[in-house]
Parts: sequence; C-alpha cells; structure tokens
Amino acid sequence: MACYLTTGKHMSIYWSVLTVLLLLAITAPAALAFGFAGASAARSRLTPLSWLGRGYIAVVRGVPDIAFFLFFVIALDQMIEWARHKIKCPDWDQPIRQGSDFVVCQAAKMPLGNAPQWVHESYGFMIAVFTFAIVFGAFAANVLFGAMRAVPKAQLETAESYGMTPRQTFWRILVPQMWVYALPGLSNLWMVLIKATPLLFLLGIEDIVYWARELGGNKTARFTDYPHGDWRMWYFLALLVFYLAFTKVSEVILSRIMTRLTKGQATSGGEAQRKAA
Repeated sequence: MACYLTTGKHMSIYWSVLTVLLLLAITAPAALAFGFAGASAARSRLTPLSWLGRGYIAVVRGVPDIAFFLFFVIALDQMIEWARHKIKCPDWDQPIRQGSDFVVCQAAKMPLGNAPQWVHESYGFMIAVFTFAIVFGAFAANVLFGAMRAVPKAQLETAESYGMTPRQTFWRILVPQMWVYALPGLSNLWMVLIKATPLLFLLGIEDIVYWARELGGNKTARFTDYPHGDWRMWYFLALLVFYLAFTKVSEVILSRIMTRLTKGQATSGGEAQRKAA
C-alpha cells in the first residue's frame, strides 16, 4: 500500500492539494478587494458609481455559480484573444466568428501553441482565480455593504462634528469598526469558498476531484502496475476528511479573530468579554 500511494500518479493528487491551497490563498484576498471596492461604490454619493456597485452585487449574486463559471471563463478567454488578434494581426481578412467557431491567428492564441505545459496550466489557473474573485467578490461586497450600514450612524456624525472630512470618517471610523459586523458573514463566505474549490474540475484544471476520480476508477494490469477495482468511494472519502479537517481549522482561527476584533467594541461579544473580566 505504501508503494501504491507513492507512485508518480499519486504524487499528482498531492500536488493538486497545493493547487487548492494556492487558489484559496490568492482568491480570498482578491475577492475581499473586489468586495471592498464594490461595497464602497454601492454606498457612494455619486449615483453612477452607486449604480455600478449595486449592479455588480445584484448581477453576479443572481447568476448560478456554475453557469457564471462556465460562461465567464470562455468569454474572458475569447476577449483576451480578440484583443491580441486586433493588435498582432491587423491584416486578417477573415471573420473571427465562423459559425460556432472562434478563429484567431496563431500569434493571438493564449497561450501560444508552442508554449510549455506549465504556461498552459498557469494561464488556466489565473483565469480560474480571476473568476473565483469576481464571483465571491460580489458576495463579499454584499456582506461588507451591510456591515458598513451596521456601524452606528451617531459615531459617523460625531466624527464629522469634530471636523473630520468624509474621507477621514470613512477610513478612521467606519472601516475599522465594520469588520466586527462583517466577520460572521465573511466566515461563512470563506467556508463556501472552500467547498467551491472542486469547481476547478469544471474549468479543466486537474484538481483533487479530478485525480480522485482518475485514480479511484477501475484499473487493470494492462494499464497500471497496481490493478484494482472501483476505489472511488475511498478516494472521495479521503477528500471528505480533508475538507472537514480544513474547515475545522478555519473555524478555530476565525473564532480567535472574532474574539480579538470584538474586544472593547460595543457589541454583544464585547459586552460578554467585559462581564467576564
């Protein structure tokens, strides 16, 4: 069994775990940045900017995740190739859209056909990260927008009465306090993001779901040195344990962050800490 679990193919599933962790490490701050920008735009006093922020939140949250992933990845990839095609092949005289086919010159392909395999994988991974950030950024924007509105208005008015500008009130009063109200929603969003990582499989990236299905399927002596029956149940059981352990560790860390943020705040958590002290 030790030899079986350390074959070259099994090393691929171990590397795919790092792929999932890397996706989370990049997507979480990127989605938070999109969310903060969307929430700030939604509460802006400029009507066009407010409509833009509210529209981003409403449209992306209103579309099923799978449909958005499958559509946006194709649309983004074709948009990049179309822009490169216009720049690199200005003399092209054939239509780009030929029926159901999208045809551009070879120089406009992303990535190029002769590019190394790691370039193809990195390009697909970055497209996936950007898509994840757009989708979960809309949910984060909705959470942050609600958290901004939950900060007591009297504190903002007091800051303005002391001569603070709207910018100073926003960064010194509103933003530091909104995290207490936003963290419960962001914690749930983090859990949803963890559970959404298997969507990488739909985007053509060889993640842990792909390798669990690939390695757990029936194997005969003709194709492998370790023939076995249908072991997919055991592989997906290992995925279940992995995700449960990961979410448990996340819960512990988020709970400690929440305790830290509520210290001294005028919230139920802060009041409980004062009584305990």
